[in-house]
Amino acid sequence: MANPLVFIDGDQGTTGLQIHQRLRDRTDLQLITLSPEHRKDPQQRAEMINACDIAILCLPDDAARDAVASIHNPAVRVIDASSAHRTHPDWTYGFAEMNPQQAQRIATAQRVSNPGCYPTGAIGLLRPLLEAGLLPGDYPTTIHAVSGYSGKGRAGVQEHEGTDGSQAPAFLVYGLGLAHKHVPEIQQQSGLTQPPLFVPAYGAFRQGIVLTIPLQLRLLAPGVDAARLHACLSQHYRDTRHVQVLSMQAARGLTYLDPQALNGTDDVRLIVRENHETGQVLLAAVFDNLGKGAAGAAVQNLDLMIKPRP
Repeated sequence: MANPLVFIDGDQGTTGLQIHQRLRDRTDLQLITLSPEHRKDPQQRAEMINACDIAILCLPDDAARDAVASIHNPAVRVIDASSAHRTHPDWTYGFAEMNPQQAQRIATAQRVSNPGCYPTGAIGLLRPLLEAGLLPGDYPTTIHAVSGYSGKGRAGVQEHEGTDGSQAPAFLVYGLGLAHKHVPEIQQQSGLTQPPLFVPAYGAFRQGIVLTIPLQLRLLAPGVDAARLHACLSQHYRDTRHVQVLSMQAARGLTYLDPQALNGTDDVRLIVRENHETGQVLLAAVFDNLGKGAAGAAVQNLDLMIKPRP
């Protein structure tokens, strides 16, 4: 595909702005967006999306569904950064490192759903272990994650960086109804047979995520320990560019996890930490919610889709 026409729909939100900044100076594609006066014009949006080669949707879920429904040009390919299609059977899940075949599936797909920020860490940790049989599908999985306030979108940025930013909470836990919209995505794409218990939170920092999953070794098969869990993750991601598995020795030296440690990168760092005395293991992921958790993944998927096919 020579200089494909790429349309960003929703380039004013946190993810859309990041994607636009990453793509605006590239010479291997043509970037188009809606002018300010046409952003809410359905006819202009439909014309633009049907004229492009690849549309990147950075919209609320309902608006993303409407945008897809307006496509009548069969040549248009889509990367949807919303959560509208992440469990849809006709859409390719845009986590390139999920399995050895996923990058090629993304490269040839017409419809790609960008992973959610929290699910990127959860699926990155869980799926290889479930596929290898080291975790049972019905393991009572608990996930806790803390994101920077940009994960809340423009509202979160305004709340903390606006004129009344001093009144913004330093930390808050949400999703108390235990029905966060990421739960079905995590369950389906990781391979869990039961919904995980997911408790997210926002902190008073702009971007970055720490996500943790505690495990009780007594609930796993005999012989499954931290070393086997770590070896599985290391083997799974050994040839990937953006997923790094911290060595067991380095993990033992950690006394804390900084959610901002990988900000400004498109990488995710996976950690396995153990306590021999209690028989407990902590799985953890650290990454930038605006990098690998959003814009970085979208650009990674775009690059796969526009790469010349052999």
